[in-house]
Amino acid sequence: MQISGLKYGAQLLDLVEFPYAPFLTADATKEQIQQMLNTHKKLVIKPFFSGGVGKKGKAGLVRIVDNLVDALQAKKELYFAAHQYGSKTVTANGVTFEAFVPSDIEVYFSITASTIHRKPVFTISPFGGMDIESLSTDKKQVIWIDPFIGLKSFDITNALTDTGCPEDCISPLVQSLPKLWSLYDNYGLTTLEINPIRMMKSDNRLIPVACDLKAQFDQDNPAWKRLGLPSTVFQSDVTPFESEINQLRTYQGQSDVLELNPNGAIIPFMFGGGANSAATETLGSSAIFASDFGGNPPYEKMYAISRIVFKHWLAQASVLLIIGGKANNTDIYVTFKGIFDALRDHIAIFGKTPIYTIVGRGGPQLIKGMFYGKDILDTCKLPYKMFGYDTSMIQVLEYAKAIDRWWREQGRREYENKRFDA
Repeated sequence: MQISGLKYGAQLLDLVEFPYAPFLTADATKEQIQQMLNTHKKLVIKPFFSGGVGKKGKAGLVRIVDNLVDALQAKKELYFAAHQYGSKTVTANGVTFEAFVPSDIEVYFSITASTIHRKPVFTISPFGGMDIESLSTDKKQVIWIDPFIGLKSFDITNALTDTGCPEDCISPLVQSLPKLWSLYDNYGLTTLEINPIRMMKSDNRLIPVACDLKAQFDQDNPAWKRLGLPSTVFQSDVTPFESEINQLRTYQGQSDVLELNPNGAIIPFMFGGGANSAATETLGSSAIFASDFGGNPPYEKMYAISRIVFKHWLAQASVLLIIGGKANNTDIYVTFKGIFDALRDHIAIFGKTPIYTIVGRGGPQLIKGMFYGKDILDTCKLPYKMFGYDTSMIQVLEYAKAIDRWWREQGRREYENKRFDA
């Protein structure tokens, strides 16, 4: 569940009184648009997409105009703009007219969960904008947050100083950014990103102003419902695979999937929001979908999910990846039994597809679950590698990427030749 842009993001920022650029929605009249132009001189026009859709600037879908004619032309061109986001083509449904905020710098700021620190972390850089992903480590800082204390002002000060932020911008940012922790912590968010924050001059002082926002919510945390956002804001184009999985949502266990790349080669069973974030980022286009199957799902649900996954993707995949942190209450044996029973039954009906299985997991009944999976994989004569909770999740993910490359280039061929020779 994600949102992007100020159309609904402003509602979140209002809760903590964080300033944002004034804006109008697609139903604004010509008079209202002209009045905003008279006040702010320039407007930034962006298409509105349901769900969390980014990379609009890099795709050339953001226009800056200084007159009404260009503003209306941009509205016409962007209102139903098609955007290639990841492996999907999504269609806009409206635009926003946002006031242009003059600024000497653009600041990037985000709060999210870290699988490395196993805590929330914030990322900050005075070199924000479209190219944040390519910034070197000396231009951005990633600092962990003690969830019992929250975002500390001196951590923000040190991070901004170390990244070369102009001195006159540091104090206003230190005063404003801690408000965002309250938003993240109290309303069921798993990720909050503002990019850019521009520094607006007002009466000889600088005010941080949010000019875009992206937020991701934990669907199973009811706190997000207090925001009063319409359910349609989270909806985007749903694929047949996503639709089948979504029908399995029940009171126990999560079944959230987002199809990322239908041409990918790694089937990732992800357990927990941390695993979802780490795997989605690390695997990139190799992952067929992003998922979160945590929350101690019962056997019947895990089996049904797995049958759907294998029906759609097993024939094309090179790696079956089961990844998650050290669970507290999820019965690892039950989830593994659901997955591997479904794999065994799929093979019994449709025949064997050579695939390499990688497991990285921890939690109750881990060893029993691993041995159960091992027995089925040995019976099916499929290769595998299993890691416990003492192995870094990132290392397991990097290993999965390496196996994927090797399997497609030569591993599968070697496996099949060995099998047939035997």
